[in-house]
Amino acid sequence: MHQPLNAASLEPLNTAALPPHWNEGADRATLSRAIGRALDAVDRNLTHFGDAFPMPSSQGGVYKAMDNTEWTNGFWTGMLWLAYELSGAVRYRDAALAHVRSFHARQAERINVNHHDLGFLYSLSCVAGYELTGDPLAFDAALGAARLLLQRYLPGAGIIQAWGELSDPAQRGRMIIDCNLNLPLLYWASDHTGDPAFRAAADRHIEAAARHIVRADGSTFHTFFFDPASGAPLHGKTHQGHADDSCWARGQAWGISGFPLVYRHNGDARLIDLAKVLSNYYLNRLPADGICHWDLVFTSGVQPRDSSAAAIAACGLLELARQLPLGDALRAPYERAAAGMVRTLAADYADTSGTPGAGLLKHAVYHKPNGVGVDEACVWGDYFYLEALVRLTRTWRPYW
Repeated sequence: MHQPLNAASLEPLNTAALPPHWNEGADRATLSRAIGRALDAVDRNLTHFGDAFPMPSSQGGVYKAMDNTEWTNGFWTGMLWLAYELSGAVRYRDAALAHVRSFHARQAERINVNHHDLGFLYSLSCVAGYELTGDPLAFDAALGAARLLLQRYLPGAGIIQAWGELSDPAQRGRMIIDCNLNLPLLYWASDHTGDPAFRAAADRHIEAAARHIVRADGSTFHTFFFDPASGAPLHGKTHQGHADDSCWARGQAWGISGFPLVYRHNGDARLIDLAKVLSNYYLNRLPADGICHWDLVFTSGVQPRDSSAAAIAACGLLELARQLPLGDALRAPYERAAAGMVRTLAADYADTSGTPGAGLLKHAVYHKPNGVGVDEACVWGDYFYLEALVRLTRTWRPYW
């Protein structure tokens, strides 16, 4: 029996509390209609934004345009690559490759790269572009971004610092659960260069996340601080959740998705065990329609929903189910939950207004404590919704 990474126990999954219609899954016709509507929205927004990018969250249901300076820009390019894979239409490929040139310049000129979200930016734009087309500029940009990400690794703590200058006293030694999805960029760089430093940093970071971000009850801290020199764990704290001891829904979804994605790269089966723990905690705390509130401390009432967290969780559940043996008792429930979640998003949360600049999903939350992007579209929610539709309709190789 392998030694667990964390003392968290697996809470039994209460399947009886999940929406009954989730047992029906999502039929091919429903998924095809949802994909068609999603591609229509991508087309409208491709015309609307041109060479620009949508802001992280909408205002009044419509994204404003921006340059390639935010941590979220890769999600829009990732949607273009997904649309290209779904349709084969060269307009998506050509637009995404134009973005690759922008991303190459961004890492070369160090434009707002002083954070850990380089994986969100470059896995979905340049790793995807290289793997799908062999474009050498995409390869060079992704590798440059991976090197920048590696510079944020703190050997004493064994983590990649999330935000700010490494000397910033307010940010020194802070990791956040979102970074699980930034680590595949490091594994990709290690595989393509033969340099073990990328892989070693990712391995140590994911172990620190498993040991300290995940609490004993299967919930998660959003952020956790370490002494950067000694590596001593200090304390957990929220940044976008309801409270330090609550469970921010999108953070839990990052964990559900990120641990099995890292397992793809390092083969540590303990990450799969931990992803089950997080998944059951999440699924056991959903409101009646199965789309989470912005923090899992809320299971009913009028608190805002976060459709973006639901889309991330659906992708994570599908990734986790794929890694489980056919005989695992949780594999089928996870697949049904993911398909049901996507079906509910398509039926009740998809934006069908046809407005140029509108997102794919309504009723998401960016930063509730700061009042930013509350009950709006969020570009990562749009991306993961489309990724979930891809996962449900074909065998797909993730960009992560």
